[in-house]
Amino acid sequence: MIVGHGHLVDSMLIALLCEGHLLVEGVPGLAKTTAVNALARSLGLDFKRVQFTPDLLPSDITGTEIYDPKNAEFKIKHGPVFTNLLLADEINRAPAKVQSALLEVMQEKQVTIADETYRVDRPFLVLATQNPVEQEGTYRLPEAQLDRFMLKVDVGYNTIDEEFEIVSRVAAKGFGEISQVADKAEIAQMQKELANVHVDDAVQKYMLKLIFATRFPLDYGLKAMAEYIEFGASPRASIDLFRASRAVALIHGKDYVTPVDIAEVLHDVLRHRVILNYKAEAAGITSDHVVEALQKAVPLP
Repeated sequence: MIVGHGHLVDSMLIALLCEGHLLVEGVPGLAKTTAVNALARSLGLDFKRVQFTPDLLPSDITGTEIYDPKNAEFKIKHGPVFTNLLLADEINRAPAKVQSALLEVMQEKQVTIADETYRVDRPFLVLATQNPVEQEGTYRLPEAQLDRFMLKVDVGYNTIDEEFEIVSRVAAKGFGEISQVADKAEIAQMQKELANVHVDDAVQKYMLKLIFATRFPLDYGLKAMAEYIEFGASPRASIDLFRASRAVALIHGKDYVTPVDIAEVLHDVLRHRVILNYKAEAAGITSDHVVEALQKAVPLP
């Protein structure tokens, strides 16, 4: 179903194994929605999509209390958040009140409607998309919201060979059917396998040094980048880097984590968590440049 975009597919699997959340940024038409839909169908999971717009209300996401005149009582109508895979399409088009409606369910896997709290089904995964091109009528995601996304993936264009394959499939007979290859029980078992992936103390300290280098760049020889960093990564970044690197090792069929596994997810874990100042914007420095610099500065174990 998906031609190319191997990194996006791997990131979705990592997020699924870790029960994290994924933020995908890319221009329209790059199969972001199609990829999430394909993942849900191949795993037999419930899938719902919400198109975020400026007039959306929090109750449109979580659900609301409605009055039943026939029985003279209030009933709870669950919103689209009660699913396994929730696609929040163009999440930055909704105001902060709507974005904040996702915070509780992303962190606690539960939703509060009126006076009642409801648990969502497991696994539960929010995959949100952003369009980096058209910024008119958008609302920037606050740092507290961004920090709850385990990974942020930038999706680019396909290569000419991949696009040739896409066009050929469309011209021929389409993309075919998706077969279910696993179910919820098997997913839960794979998630438990993460605990059996060994992380050596030296490798774990290497992860923490990478995180601390974003907070105290001068202590790690990052003088050139220190003036551009406003805030470093949070402790949640340390937890997510630990879990994501375990998932990478598991996907590659290993029962131990190496620095190569860490490097594979480091940009995605830190890209949205390293907050830069106006000097960085003026100099054309991005968080990816900072991550590249700290990879070179922090010695391997």
